[in-house]
Amino acid sequence: MRRDRTTAAGLAGAALATAALLLGGCASGAGGETSPLPVVSRDVSGAITVFAAASLTAPFTELGTRFEKEHPGTTVIFSFAGSSDLVTQLAEGAPADVFASADEANMRKAEKAGVTDGDPVDVATNVLAIAVPPGNPAGITGFADLARPGVKTVVCAPQVPCGAATAKVEASSGVTLAPVSQESSVTDVLGKVESGEADAGVVYATDVKGAGDDVESVPFPEAKGTVNTYPVVAVTDGRNPAGADAFISFVTGAEGRRVLAAAGFGSP
Repeated sequence: MRRDRTTAAGLAGAALATAALLLGGCASGAGGETSPLPVVSRDVSGAITVFAAASLTAPFTELGTRFEKEHPGTTVIFSFAGSSDLVTQLAEGAPADVFASADEANMRKAEKAGVTDGDPVDVATNVLAIAVPPGNPAGITGFADLARPGVKTVVCAPQVPCGAATAKVEASSGVTLAPVSQESSVTDVLGKVESGEADAGVVYATDVKGAGDDVESVPFPEAKGTVNTYPVVAVTDGRNPAGADAFISFVTGAEGRRVLAAAGFGSP
């Protein structure tokens, strides 16, 4: 069942204000003088389950640790995978409190499936990059090189945000790839490149940055025409709605922006 988050927040605030007035009127000190009692806000506690796109693994893991420190008594549990897989899991009833997608298309699918609660909030943007093994043995210099005969290229499956973005680049550039495999998440693509199973993989710029010396990046100008926006939303019938609201506020707030920017993500 969808919660009316605005109404709920207003009622909660009104209730707290009313309680403060009543308690303030009843509390008395020496000589019969009244003294106001502090209003204690509702604490966030318990487990918060977050379904998030695989490309958010590093920054969200860091933000989860910081969130737990700021909210003692909470535990943030992550499930990272391709956004399309996560939508399928949610539609099939998998329990979660928060969903963060690597694109707006999969968020719309989640909304159509009735698993989102409230309006999604954009948290970051990302662009594609080509990841190659150290030394770039295949001599990849741009997107067109990925279609060269003999080049083992790995991409994300079309239903995955990075795969959908790759398909848009193919359409706009006129370059048709013949990948040796299509993976269900961007981290799987990166893993193929890191292990030497692929000469190149189309991933996000943030993935290449996070991999450090394990891969090298080959930027390509066509990527600028395809920018993915990452929205985040609470999940319908989540077990910890207060925790979901608090976590979303945290990752979309100043602290979240700093961590995401440090990981290479752009502002929404």
